[in-house]
Amino acid sequence: MAVTGRPTLRDLFDESPTPHIAHPPRTHHRHFYVATDGSYRPNGGGLGVVIETRDGERVARIAFQDVAPNNNISEYRALHLGLDVLAHRAPPGARVGVLVDHDDLAANVNNAVLAGDHPDWKSPKRIVVPTGSEHHWRGIQARIAGFGEVRAARIDSRENPAHPLANSPREYEHVNRKPDRCVLPEPLGFESDNDVSYLPPSRCEGHASDD
Repeated sequence: MAVTGRPTLRDLFDESPTPHIAHPPRTHHRHFYVATDGSYRPNGGGLGVVIETRDGERVARIAFQDVAPNNNISEYRALHLGLDVLAHRAPPGARVGVLVDHDDLAANVNNAVLAGDHPDWKSPKRIVVPTGSEHHWRGIQARIAGFGEVRAARIDSRENPAHPLANSPREYEHVNRKPDRCVLPEPLGFESDNDVSYLPPSRCEGHASDD
């Protein structure tokens, strides 16, 4: 159930720019949205992840303590984590909207998507990955390739629901103890037969739903 009083990830995504890639009406047809944030502090930081269906149903919320060398690496780690978690919840072919408050990361994700659609795997813009983030970027690329469609939007950190989770991971530690959810968006009447409308049994077994 969507939380009353705050915008859904879909609303935030639809109102935000998607660097280097078109933002057509089809954007509204994502199946899942994942917002991530990484926090860096000299004495420690954190990773935050929020995942919702397009209907605003919460799939997962994560707040981990993490020590990264710098903020750039923490942002890449957070997105890598978020896409890994979503990949274990979502069926093949899911269309995904990514929300991050890091300009270069959003641009790199969209450039990687465009490169995947190019016959020679060429990105329209040069992709520069921060030193130390190479491993996480390879993981992000692998997850991008595994979904049906991916598009990244750049949002303000003040609007990013993953921001408080990353900045105060101890305060939000309780969210990690909630059971996994097996949630899918309500099917649209005009979706094709190839669109996702259910989870295979293997995906649902052992996943309890919370209120």
